[in-house]
Amino acid sequence: MTVLSSDAVILRTWPLREADLIVSFFTRDYGRMKGVAKSALKSRRRFGGALEPMTLARAWFAERSGQELVRLDQLEILRSPLSSAVDHPRMAVLSFFAEVIDESLPERDPQETVFRLLASVLDETSAAQSDFVQPWMPLTYFSLWMTRLMGLLPDIARCIVCGEPLDPDAIAFSAYADGLFCALHRSANSSPLSADSWRLAQRMLRAPVSAFAQEPWPRRRAQDLRRFTLQTLERHLERKLRTAEALARLGG
Repeated sequence: MTVLSSDAVILRTWPLREADLIVSFFTRDYGRMKGVAKSALKSRRRFGGALEPMTLARAWFAERSGQELVRLDQLEILRSPLSSAVDHPRMAVLSFFAEVIDESLPERDPQETVFRLLASVLDETSAAQSDFVQPWMPLTYFSLWMTRLMGLLPDIARCIVCGEPLDPDAIAFSAYADGLFCALHRSANSSPLSADSWRLAQRMLRAPVSAFAQEPWPRRRAQDLRRFTLQTLERHLERKLRTAEALARLGG
């Protein structure tokens, strides 16, 4: 048996027998994993509130050769989304992060860049509420960068068909193809991407998420960009994301 330790983000849990939980968690060093938290429903001494989704914790776990599930022994909270008030939009955004990571990444495949992305957007999503701090900004940033890190985002400065530079006032995307289209090659079922959203996407691909924290972010800002990235993610996952439906009902 090998005992391992890593920073990890809790993705989701579900019951196993009377008091145990199966835990899906995403580690910095070992990738996405699944483990059993023994007696987690009976005694909260070892885990406390650390099993809440999107909690960043230091995890200690043990694995046996040939076994799919590790034994999750201890979690030490580093940052919890419940440390401050969480409204419905923020909870929906946090749930979206968890579902995308859980569905898109293979198990036991280290993805440190994705881990750093997730940690950074969690910081911004859990920030104190104000007129400027809105969950739609980290949601947009995360969705855009996940498409990039999964290799699903061609050069957004050029048309995916002809390779010519895009005119900011005539850009389109389709639910059936990656990338963006110029006016000549857009299809009848394509949707427009605004010049503001296109320029924002280019900025986001060059700067950390914290660079956008002080910008006003009303609900409608970059809705079309989020739709573009969501369609890309769902097409390659070959399924609809349950949490995306909740976000759509909130206007996100």
